[in-house]
Amino acid sequence: MAIAVNDSNFEEVVLKSELPVMVDFWAEWCGPCKMMLPLVEEASVEYAGRLLVVKVDVDSCPGTAARYGIRNIPTILFLKNGEVVNKQVGAAPKTALAEKINAIL
Repeated sequence: MAIAVNDSNFEEVVLKSELPVMVDFWAEWCGPCKMMLPLVEEASVEYAGRLLVVKVDVDSCPGTAARYGIRNIPTILFLKNGEVVNKQVGAAPKTALAEKINAIL
């Protein structure tokens, strides 16, 4: 299951992670975000132990969203060693996410 992170624990959970991280920036009111939810949850199960999957609610975590210049949601960032190495803006098929995940593993 994806881990919910916020402005106060983002650095500890995400930036200091020894695993590559997939960060889903979303909001409750966002239709495309709801479409992506099952794919994000599937990734958290399929890549368990190899990839950390986290969710950031942009409404309750505006600082983190602003820090990464999130203007459209859903936006999924892929981080390795605390650095953004790829991103997906908008809804995407599972294959597109898998390609980006496999590239950082």
